[in-house]
Amino acid sequence: MTHVLLPVLVLLRRLDLSAVIVETLVARHVECRSRREVTSTVGAPWDTVRGWLRRFRRRAGEIRAEFLALAHRWDADLGPVEPRSTAALDALEAMGLAAAAAVRRFGPTPLWALVAGASDGRLLANTSSPIPADG
Repeated sequence: MTHVLLPVLVLLRRLDLSAVIVETLVARHVECRSRREVTSTVGAPWDTVRGWLRRFRRRAGEIRAEFLALAHRWDADLGPVEPRSTAALDALEAMGLAAAAAVRRFGPTPLWALVAGASDGRLLANTSSPIPADG
């Protein structure tokens, strides 16, 4: 078995930069832009963007839980977080709260770098991945 360390610029089994993927998720779910508009903006193929969005929606609850745990670990004063209108918005908010807590505790870090690093590159990993979650 070969082990490769991924830089925080990428996600596991994804060819595109994590910054592009996070930009896509925010544009679609927060800015409510159409898939077509998002696809043309980020320059990724339509089916690739569709896959990112589907996988994110499927894992949104798990992603929210992971990033809220990090946010509370890094900022003990962070209170309860009320749910938003969708699971995807909940997950994105949790990612943002974790990033804000990380900045307060450790200093400035780009959101996409925090997301990629904190998820071990597995933000959009599929459940059939042969790599165990613990490494």
